[in-house]
Amino acid sequence: MMRLTARTPGVLELVMASFALSSAAAAEAAGGPPTFSKDVAPILYSRCAECHRPSGMAPMSLVSYEDARPWARAMKRRTSAREMPPWGADPAIGKWANDPSLTKTQIETIAAWVDAGAPEGNRADLPKLPEFTEGWTIGKPDIVLKMPAPFRVPADGTVPYTYITIPTNFQEDVWIRGVELRPTDRRVVHHIISDLVEGNGKPFDVTPRLTRDRSLKEIPSGLGAGLVPGRLYEAFDEGIVRKIPAGSAIVLQMHYTTIGQPVTDQTEVGLLLAKEPPKATTRVVAGGQIPNFTFVIPPGADNHEVTARKTFDKDTHLANLYPHMHIRGKDVKYTLQYPDGREEVLLSVPKYDFNWQMRYKFAEPKFVPQGSTLVVTAHYDNSRANRFNPDPTATVRWGDQTWEEMLIGYYGTIETRGATGPNRTTGGGN
Repeated sequence: MMRLTARTPGVLELVMASFALSSAAAAEAAGGPPTFSKDVAPILYSRCAECHRPSGMAPMSLVSYEDARPWARAMKRRTSAREMPPWGADPAIGKWANDPSLTKTQIETIAAWVDAGAPEGNRADLPKLPEFTEGWTIGKPDIVLKMPAPFRVPADGTVPYTYITIPTNFQEDVWIRGVELRPTDRRVVHHIISDLVEGNGKPFDVTPRLTRDRSLKEIPSGLGAGLVPGRLYEAFDEGIVRKIPAGSAIVLQMHYTTIGQPVTDQTEVGLLLAKEPPKATTRVVAGGQIPNFTFVIPPGADNHEVTARKTFDKDTHLANLYPHMHIRGKDVKYTLQYPDGREEVLLSVPKYDFNWQMRYKFAEPKFVPQGSTLVVTAHYDNSRANRFNPDPTATVRWGDQTWEEMLIGYYGTIETRGATGPNRTTGGGN
């Protein structure tokens, strides 16, 4: 008599199939297996459809049964491994308002649906499809500014970082409740970093530049917008606004990549206006960055540590944290050092992923007393074991290009302060 073992061909498959059938049978006995219409679609609509929809940033749509069915097994695999929806923060540290992670029950529901054959169910059970504004994730903007002229991206080669100035032509201060950068051809835009600069009463030079115009004075609070891999936009929380001063301009650092054919892009900036003029109790968002420009990562180093720090000279409330590195980035954390010597880890990202760069929004603003220091600690893998590493023999320093490195600990703050003046523009945008 042959003794069956886990190594006997087909036995493991039979055991797994039997388990799946018994699970499906148990589900049916309890009222039937999960269906797409009744059980899975609500999960997808609330957690996935923002990206996985027609014209969304994901490579496939999941909003209909016909869309989702071919991807059922992949959905089970990626959600069970907690790879989707993407989220990098250690769940044991901090509470975040924008955490899209699925619950254990939601993950089990998707798995049970797949194991039961991914049935559609009754279409009458489908929830209402979320409403999206075509091309914009913040909704239809009140004002759209755009690059003064299209930028021509060649078919191949490396395109140097390009700085493009967009005058706002605002004659009065403008208060916004949301902002989004939207390339007209997303295929050639790797990322965008935005700055807000003061005007001096003279016309801005809108000619594309290869270096930042240092004669333009940067406004520290910034525009609050950037485009990076894997990041979505959303309007600010209710009652929170940001100021764009009269006469200012937006400067975009454009990182274009070639795709084998010549392409033009004329990136747009969408603004949602605040619903009413700011009051004494209005909450205003601002922020800053904590960089390290002087690090040196040796060739072959697999866990090289780099730190950056900032000491706050006044009481502050942190609204969000956003770490930025390139493809050698391995992990990163933010640690708050209080004036009395206590330390608290605010954010830990144990597996940093350049392709999914997140802004982590506190569930409640974090109070930082005057004299506290925020320390950003990151590790880099410059070894051959890093499959994304373009050259493990290189000594790596700060640089704009992806094959170079960065450490920037961005942070957002929130303040309550009064303001005067109507929320309108008389100059308008182009």
